[in-house]
Amino acid sequence: MNYLAHALLAGPDDDYRLGALLGDFVKGPLRPAPPGLSAALQRGLALHRRIDSFADAHAVFCRSRQRISVERRRYSGVIIDVFYDHFLAVHWARFSEQPLESFTAGVYALLAQRSPLPDRLAQMLPRMRQEDWLAGYRELAAAGRALDQIAAHRISRRNSLAGAGSELSSAYPHFERDFLDFFPAAVAFSEQFRREIEGGS
Repeated sequence: MNYLAHALLAGPDDDYRLGALLGDFVKGPLRPAPPGLSAALQRGLALHRRIDSFADAHAVFCRSRQRISVERRRYSGVIIDVFYDHFLAVHWARFSEQPLESFTAGVYALLAQRSPLPDRLAQMLPRMRQEDWLAGYRELAAAGRALDQIAAHRISRRNSLAGAGSELSSAYPHFERDFLDFFPAAVAFSEQFRREIEGGS
């Protein structure tokens, strides 16, 4: 899952949500706790990792990955993460009563209030907030640009990820159906995880 999905699946608690958003930036074991991480932030990070594992093993997510062309298949997980954020933004009202722009404004405010953030996230945040990357995923072109940026700036080796947005437009209804089949299961999984961990299970 990508940023928008992780922010929503974390639930309403700010610490869970922040921890979930930090998931791509904090690596390594969570026990003992990395410096500066509260127990609630650790749970948010743990949720992020569990959601990623859930997605990677889910038959529908795997089906989406198989739709990616052979030359880009190595990066299919990254590609589908972004594609699913696009569909989440498009179908937002199915999964949240809060308007998308209000939700994303709250996410940016939460990130801005909490410091210090990991360096890469802190560097990204002003532009992310100014351009409203999260709500911007509604636009097909924005999803493609996000993948191009990942290809150029987050993968050090030569890669075939650039231009992957074309794969979404070429099989759009199939990816959309995959997302709509998958995401309710991800919501249920996340809610169950939060209930279990808050109940001490």
